[in-house]
Amino acid sequence: MDFMTAIDVGASALKAERTHLNVISMNLANAKTTRTADGGPYRRKEVVFKETEVQSPFSKAMNSALDQDVKGVRVESVQNDRRPLKQVYEPGHPDADEEGYVSYPDINVVEEMTNMLSAMRAYEANVSTITTSKSMFSKALEIGR
Repeated sequence: MDFMTAIDVGASALKAERTHLNVISMNLANAKTTRTADGGPYRRKEVVFKETEVQSPFSKAMNSALDQDVKGVRVESVQNDRRPLKQVYEPGHPDADEEGYVSYPDINVVEEMTNMLSAMRAYEANVSTITTSKSMFSKALEIGR
């Protein structure tokens, strides 16, 4: 694996984790949203990651067998969570049903904050890998001087 491949793998992870953080922020912002443009309460979102190629077909053909197994990551999809909605008795609420219950998204703020910390740590780790790769590349150039 060359230096640029390591940077490409790290960059793919940065992009995926940025999307993950955006989805977590969206969940936290809509924790009490009872009405959306689609009608009904907001549904919690989840990010699904998938491995992906980081090289073009041409560069892959030119690499050794060891380098061909190097994969990055990408966001495959952002899906609605399948948890049931929370039913809260609030008869005066404009979105209450006939029995006085309001449907809220089942978003646990503690869980979302934990997910956010985990995504931030993954982002920071990938920044470190890119920084280390750049440093190694710079040291290799210094050897030739």
